[in-house]
Amino acid sequence: MDANGDIQELFNFIGECTSPYHTVKTVATRLMQVGFKELSLASKWKLNKGEKYFVKIFDSSLVAFVVGQKEGNLHIAAAHTDFPCFRLKPSAGFIRDGYESLNVEPYGGVIFRSWLDRPLSLAGKVVLRNSSENEDVFNPQVRLVDFRRPLMVIPSLAIHIDREVNDKGALNAQKDMLPLTALSAKSDPLNPDAKARPSFLSWLAQNIDGDIEPEAILSYDLSTYPIEQGCLLGLNEEFVSSPRLDNLTSVKACLDGIMASENQKGLNMMAIFDNEEVGSRTKQGAASTMLGQILSRIYTALGKEEEDLCNDLASGFCLSVDVAHAMHPNYTDKSDPQVKAVLGGGVVIKQAASQAYAGDAEAIAITRRLCQVNDIPCQDFVNRSDSRGGSTLGSIASAMVPIRTMDIGVPLLSMHSARELTSAKDQRALTELMKAFLK
Repeated sequence: MDANGDIQELFNFIGECTSPYHTVKTVATRLMQVGFKELSLASKWKLNKGEKYFVKIFDSSLVAFVVGQKEGNLHIAAAHTDFPCFRLKPSAGFIRDGYESLNVEPYGGVIFRSWLDRPLSLAGKVVLRNSSENEDVFNPQVRLVDFRRPLMVIPSLAIHIDREVNDKGALNAQKDMLPLTALSAKSDPLNPDAKARPSFLSWLAQNIDGDIEPEAILSYDLSTYPIEQGCLLGLNEEFVSSPRLDNLTSVKACLDGIMASENQKGLNMMAIFDNEEVGSRTKQGAASTMLGQILSRIYTALGKEEEDLCNDLASGFCLSVDVAHAMHPNYTDKSDPQVKAVLGGGVVIKQAASQAYAGDAEAIAITRRLCQVNDIPCQDFVNRSDSRGGSTLGSIASAMVPIRTMDIGVPLLSMHSARELTSAKDQRALTELMKAFLK
């Protein structure tokens, strides 16, 4: 592998992970390639020491774990699979003034202007009527779709028409952010029998594998995403520019860590949750009881008792991995004057007195020492005292499953933009930390 082969591998991974569903599918495929066995939430588990397993949680979250041969510590690495974007509403296609567009709504904290004038595609899940003779309405057909080509664009308004765009430039989610998909079909006087172009639902049915009628589509969960690929940039190719760095940088590092785990003692685990960008309070989010239930099932299947789990949680450790705010060189006043993270400075240890980021003095010390003994660069981050900062799943998950937790991640610029920026050096440092933690 060349010097930047690992970063190209990250770009390839991001290119496959175009929705939370595709992220889980990609992760599951890679886990099976290295010997992990899939479990089902709806089946009884039989587990063996020394084996590796994973379970999908409603298709958009996943937990993988390695069972040690001997007793030892419980280590959990957590991240999230979702990203800010625009999601399609029901009956999304509509025609207005000669154009065909889609009705969408923002998902998460989207920076609207960053999505303008970019080629966009669609990915996600389409749910179909079960066509079997003895239809079970509780088990419809599910198709994952990723069209992987430019399908739409959200065009900006010319400065000649909006002279204040550089001074104000406010955008309305319902009015200004509707993707343009086609020119509407017009009657052809030379061919009055010409068929009109299909509606969006008809187009969707035609572009799903198999012979699908529009009436068979019961629902869908489709996300827009920039079709552009990631790249290295800068005079020395030090920067990583790509869509969805938040939070696929973390998912990839956690995946690399659990895949490299040859744990001889204890339980090593990776948990990647959906819906962090909208608060995590879903059945597949970090605010659910799912992680606790899975841990309980693991311990039961291994012949252990509830007290054993409680003991291991009390002595265990979790790294909650999500991106961190890097100091912006054009807006240095937006960062704390003393404690600031910078691109190239290493893994960020994220701290907040409000506990918006999980961590305590021991958790900070453990994480810092783990970096030191493995020669991994690290740095600290706190918000300005007069500024409300972000949050992530660490505090949420550790409140549901009480285990000592530290929030960490790579520093990022342009967070929640359609295209974000980090450092190749920092991504490598994060990967090495996750391998050391789950070793």
